[in-house]
Amino acid sequence: MYCQLCIPEWLPAIGANRKIVSIKKGELLFNEGDVMTGIYFVNNGTVKVHKQWGQKELIVRFAKNGDIVGHRGLGADNIYPVSGTALENVTACFIPLDFFMSSLKINYDFMQRLMLFFAEELKQSERKMRNLAHMSVKGRVANALLLLQNKFGVKPDGHINILLSRQDLASYAGTTYETVFRIMSDLAEQQLLKVDGKKITILNQEALEGFTKDE
Repeated sequence: MYCQLCIPEWLPAIGANRKIVSIKKGELLFNEGDVMTGIYFVNNGTVKVHKQWGQKELIVRFAKNGDIVGHRGLGADNIYPVSGTALENVTACFIPLDFFMSSLKINYDFMQRLMLFFAEELKQSERKMRNLAHMSVKGRVANALLLLQNKFGVKPDGHINILLSRQDLASYAGTTYETVFRIMSDLAEQQLLKVDGKKITILNQEALEGFTKDE
């Protein structure tokens, strides 16, 4: 998104200021509470964006190829309010904060797209908090699976194109490992899902959508 929306005259400056960062599965791209140094654009791999929620971890979103991460640190204090951890080996493009801010002043198309992205992300965050307060646990698990399928698509055999641990799925749905395990087993018994290790296939999307409307 970054390079594509910048004016051609700005591309040499990007090439001179950006840095390609590679991290392994399980490593931090940035850490909650640290001073923000810049923005990352994921080139390859998947990153989970998460924060501490009391004694638990809450996964805010997942980022894949082309997505921006680290932007939540923008503001008066420039502190990362979330962490970014690689779910697999990740390569990302790092843009230093000062150069990123200069880019916004020059590249209006990029700034406009970024503002729309921020607005949509705010809506999704508010929706997630509402779901945590009002949606049943089964609804939250079903909603998490539907969001993952919409975000990552499916493989040729039909399973969602991301392999998550039950703990990460629980952190995304805002519940516990034990609850996710029980609900997934129930949904599989009802033949609404097919579960093969970390491979999850939605067999009845309409039924799962119905659970998300159960308050």
